[in-house]
Amino acid sequence: MILIPVFLSIILVYTVFAVYAERKISGFIQDRYGPMEVGPYGILQTIADLIKLLIKEDIVPKSADRKLFIAAPAIIFSAIFAGYAVLPFAPGLEASRVSVGVFYLLAIISLDVIGLLMAGWGSNNKFSLYGAIRAVAQMISYEVPLSLSVLAVVMTCQSLDLQEISYQQSLWIGDYSKISDSNYLFGIQSLDINITEVGGFLTWNIFRNPALMLSFIVFFVASLAECNRAPFDIPEAESELVAGFHTEYTGFRFAILFLGEYAIMLLVSFLASILFLGSWNSPFPNIAFLRLADWTNGYPGTFSGIAWGTFWLISKAFSLIGLQMVIRWTYPRLRVDQLMFLCWKVLTPLALVIILISGFWRLMMN
Repeated sequence: MILIPVFLSIILVYTVFAVYAERKISGFIQDRYGPMEVGPYGILQTIADLIKLLIKEDIVPKSADRKLFIAAPAIIFSAIFAGYAVLPFAPGLEASRVSVGVFYLLAIISLDVIGLLMAGWGSNNKFSLYGAIRAVAQMISYEVPLSLSVLAVVMTCQSLDLQEISYQQSLWIGDYSKISDSNYLFGIQSLDINITEVGGFLTWNIFRNPALMLSFIVFFVASLAECNRAPFDIPEAESELVAGFHTEYTGFRFAILFLGEYAIMLLVSFLASILFLGSWNSPFPNIAFLRLADWTNGYPGTFSGIAWGTFWLISKAFSLIGLQMVIRWTYPRLRVDQLMFLCWKVLTPLALVIILISGFWRLMMN
């Protein structure tokens, strides 16, 4: 319970800076300056916008379903926020270590679909309802390839515990992992190239099982759709639906929905980093006398272990968020038919093939 206000504060501060960064990135891509007026280099523009949202009148449309309309933003944000409870931010640092953390995370973030539908239906607005229907169809569809890509990691690591998956990609696999005690090149023991002491990017899951590189791409694309980010922003298509399911929301409730969008961007980026990119481990390997992995990792349970682990996990997650922003301002919006084609005829079959390969790879790893 103590960690709840801490995580809320972190997400709020992250959102303020993420919105500023996105405005600057979009300005750079579109050959303009971005925010420049409020504060030095416009850095206070997001704070000014936040204050404006908080002091604006909270309007509930007269014909709306009041209970659904009011409850929807809280359900959307709560479902996303609850996902942070099982993330391992460093060795030994997580709010709650759950042995089925992957399953819990996929299940809990699925609940925000209910909130989206409540927001669209409760608004009693045709644009809101169309936006909600589009959002639900898109998110349920893309949860299939996303879940399959995660399943490939679970098969490789033989665990649903996110901290266990993190330790399997670390220098301390032999001391803390309950499944494996060594890392071999490409995860194959018969190659007899033990890289447990080498560490770095060579022990990341995308190198332990090269098929997971494709799985990471599937996960990343599906996560863009889960976040309703361009080119998958059909549920909020301004030119067609004004603003989609949140057309009628103002003030504080709109701020909650906005916070939820950036919170889920951070959540899926953390999850991608943990599952595919070495979690809280340093990307630098030990090479001869250059003990880069030793120098840039701290031992589990120590202050340096927590500091280095948190630094690397946040760095990887922020890099993925930056990539999401660049993609948003680079690629045009997909049509509905293109969106469904990509999901059911490209990503889902590819994810099934990856699972088949991962099954054979797991047999070779033993």
